Amino acid sequence: MDALTSLRVFRDVVEAGSFVKAAERLDISTAMTSKHVANLERQLGVRLLNRTTRHLSLTEAGSVYYEQCREALDILQAAEAAVGSQTDQPRGVLKITAPGWFATAKFADILVAYRARYPDVLIDLRLENRFVDLVEEGYDMALRATSEPSPTMIVRPLCNVPFVLVGSPDYLKQRGYPRHPSELSERREIVLPTYTSVETVEFSGPDGVFVVKNSAVLKTNDSSMSLQLVRAGLGLAYLPEWIVAQELASGALTHLFPNYTTFAPRVYAVYTSRKYMTTKVRTFIDFVSEALAADDSVDGSMLRGNAPARSRGSSSSPQKLG
Repeated sequence: MDALTSLRVFRDVVEAGSFVKAAERLDISTAMTSKHVANLERQLGVRLLNRTTRHLSLTEAGSVYYEQCREALDILQAAEAAVGSQTDQPRGVLKITAPGWFATAKFADILVAYRARYPDVLIDLRLENRFVDLVEEGYDMALRATSEPSPTMIVRPLCNVPFVLVGSPDYLKQRGYPRHPSELSERREIVLPTYTSVETVEFSGPDGVFVVKNSAVLKTNDSSMSLQLVRAGLGLAYLPEWIVAQELASGALTHLFPNYTTFAPRVYAVYTSRKYMTTKVRTFIDFVSEALAADDSVDGSMLRGNAPARSRGSSSSPQKLG
């Protein structure tokens, strides 16, 4: 967790007189505000604030620390103003987490173009299909696909990514080509992800909505592995159109039921604070947003205008796909 941001949050909590008002002033969540203060207390080994349900007050140590903190931040603000022109150009390491299925030629082109425009930014990109705590793990931002973004984070919607059911032509020739989603219930050859629940999926089409119960032939947390297994003929799989666009275009894979939609989670840029957003984060989010909005290629058209249908697991909680 960034110590300087924690100092600023602590000062605003004291001056606002509550975590809620400070969170509103800083444009971050109340939970994140509390985390920053707790981080300072943990580092210092003392309690800075006395907290009750109705009252907030400084401890003796907190009062001393607040005065020094306020003075230090005033000096820092003056220093930043003196070199303000140098902050216009983004620089430094930009640590990003994103789902594994971002490993596509399309997204690589976006990264190359961003690097060409902002050569002083070193992108540290970690692709993994798990939920990452941005603050605890030191990330600047995340790209996440979800049906419901976290209320503790600041988010900016970027695009929708439809998931499609695909299989190899050889597999479909051997096992038979299902003509309707209702026929899938009789199959057990589905490669399912472990990072989200797709025990049941709704197919919405011209003749209505059909709920299909999926039974796994294999589970994996790696979308690229799912793709290879489908190509090898193990079974069918629900995959983002991002990573199968080339296979569908070449005929290496077949899109089952193209007249039906399944789930299409929205991709969000996720970060912790709008007020203290660094130039490198702001420029990257703006760049990615513009690139996706301007893309009129075949796979780019798959990112927009697809209203997500629902996929349901064993509970009613919203799915988080990345």
